[in-house]
Amino acid sequence: MDENHISERVATVAAATPFQLLFEFYRRSGYQERRHQPGVLDFTFGDPHDPPSTAYVEILREALVPQHELWFAYRIGDPKAIEAATESLRRHTGLPFEADDLHLTTGGFTAISVALKLVGDPGDEVVYSLPPWFLYEPILLEAGLVPVKVSIDRTTFDLDLDAIAAAITPRTRIVIVNSPNNPTGRIYPVETLQRLAALLEEASERNGRRIYLISDEAYNRIVFDGARFHTPVEFYPWSFLAYSYGKTLLSPGERIGYLAVPPTMPDRTALRDAIEALQISGGWLFPNASMQYALPQLETLAFDIPLFQRKRDVMVEALVGMGYRVNVPEGTFYLFPESPLPDDAEFAAILDRENVLVLPGRMFETPGFFRISLTATMETIEASLPRFEAAMARARELAVGAAR
Repeated sequence: MDENHISERVATVAAATPFQLLFEFYRRSGYQERRHQPGVLDFTFGDPHDPPSTAYVEILREALVPQHELWFAYRIGDPKAIEAATESLRRHTGLPFEADDLHLTTGGFTAISVALKLVGDPGDEVVYSLPPWFLYEPILLEAGLVPVKVSIDRTTFDLDLDAIAAAITPRTRIVIVNSPNNPTGRIYPVETLQRLAALLEEASERNGRRIYLISDEAYNRIVFDGARFHTPVEFYPWSFLAYSYGKTLLSPGERIGYLAVPPTMPDRTALRDAIEALQISGGWLFPNASMQYALPQLETLAFDIPLFQRKRDVMVEALVGMGYRVNVPEGTFYLFPESPLPDDAEFAAILDRENVLVLPGRMFETPGFFRISLTATMETIEASLPRFEAAMARARELAVGAAR
């Protein structure tokens, strides 16, 4: 008798490399205990370490006060929330999105999942670049899709368009682009996005089958040095835009985001009912009613760009002065320095012994680097600098010993 309680599909998802690395780090390494110990400085995940603003808390509190008997009933999309989000999206992208083009979701995570299932059939291939957001692969596998991974240019952190072109086959259905990129902080320039659009159009024509683009834009409002972010959707009509408010509002546990279909998408009206059908059949993938009510006011809150740019500058200048190789991120709240040792996990362990917690690059399938989250407080950043210097000194000692 077969007494296996877990389906093959779920077993495949759970066995995915990103999940295994995440489980190893989050559950088995002692991380959950270590991060709360006195004197330990946590730069791992993008969790907020500063207290939430009073304005944010008051907006949520107000949204919880019922105004009528159906206040907490099922909500597919509150009209005021959608209007506020659509206006904001038009302002940030310069594209004439309509309210019907925007579908509220439980964060960007769900928006990506819905887009994948909307146009992808089991066995279709999805191309994305390494280092990725580490949950792309599990989401793809759960949908029955096939991950196809290519590396970025490890020097410039740009997309390797030749590698993307070489990875496309007649089974390719989707390409995922994440800009500003987590973990590198790179904003892909206009020329790169234009060339990507031409590449996808040419491949679609050659295959006789449309290739879609999913633009993962969780950080599209977190850009530095006065840079202007250009969405890939601006250049390729057959695109979907996934956004999460959790990053901009520094509240990833309060789940709200959206999937947007651009006004340039041909026959986009046919997608609207299909998106809502996926959200319902997937287990009601709409934000809680209270988050929808809060959204118009949440849209008025601004991310503190000057503070995070200052955090970035302090950390980059200090690390470079110590001998670390660091590309200056143009957006997000992460740094992705090169590891001073070939084994990034070994170097992360050295930092751990200095009571500094970071994520090794292997968790992003990109060995030789490590990620620092700047959601840590400024006090934590300043306190960490002597420890990063001590870790670099230890890495040099090990490198000299290995060379003998």
